[in-house]
Amino acid sequence: MRRALVTLYDADSADGIATLDSELGPTGRPLHEFPDPAPLVGHGPARIIALCNQKGGVGKTTTTINLGATLAELGRRVLAVDFDPQGALSAGLGVQTHDVPTIYDLLLGRGIDPRSAVQRTSVEGLDVIPANIDLSAAEVHLVTEVAREQILAGVLRKLAPEYDVILVDCQPSLGLLTVNALTAAHGVIIPLECEFFALRGVALLVETIDKVRDRLNPAIRLDGILATMYDARTLHSREVLERVVDAFGDEVLETVITRTIKFPDATVSGTPITQFAPEHQSSRAYRQLARELIVRGAVA
Repeated sequence: MRRALVTLYDADSADGIATLDSELGPTGRPLHEFPDPAPLVGHGPARIIALCNQKGGVGKTTTTINLGATLAELGRRVLAVDFDPQGALSAGLGVQTHDVPTIYDLLLGRGIDPRSAVQRTSVEGLDVIPANIDLSAAEVHLVTEVAREQILAGVLRKLAPEYDVILVDCQPSLGLLTVNALTAAHGVIIPLECEFFALRGVALLVETIDKVRDRLNPAIRLDGILATMYDARTLHSREVLERVVDAFGDEVLETVITRTIKFPDATVSGTPITQFAPEHQSSRAYRQLARELIVRGAVA
């Protein structure tokens, strides 16, 4: 078997890279070089992917931003939907969140064309629907609505023909907003921090996805579990990743996102890491993730 180089971030230095010569990747499986995909001959309808984990701080927003940017680099038309009242996705892409239509306005059905809420980003091919703190009131307003779990699906259905993929950045909870995202989605990616307490909640989230599949959205599937904030120097990170692979097997994505100070730096700049530090190992990791998802059929 060909031996591959795995580059892992050294958390003690802002730019330090440790190189491990190994036949296996961090997930304990043989590494693959996923090829660049062929250009698309047309666009749409979009496949909707929810990035979901009820635990906060596991890399949902970072993954939505950077996966969206790398898919756009590969010629895909991408819409990122900020579905978290904290508005971190909107801030991370440097878009306006006040005095403009947001996803909250679209959910409440105020007669607004969904296209009017779409904003361009600095990445060609990547658009965003922003959110702000107003979204925190949405669950109260939606609780008395008929088919309340399907409101987001109705909004995204109008935009799907114009995009190849729609990424929904969910809030860290399993409330009505997250159920709306799961009901609208064709697939789910679970970003999972390589830390024990993050691991504990995965079974509950998978159970929630199964319930949504049984009761609301038979087409939904788990596109993959993405290990994030991985530090190969710590036994704890390696053990958590090993346990996830043992439990979920091939549902764990081969690409692993390592811990780096570059992510918060890129967020402050309001740009994806692929623009902020295009040659950094983390940028290469997200490009690898985009290619892996295309190979797996999660993205056209």
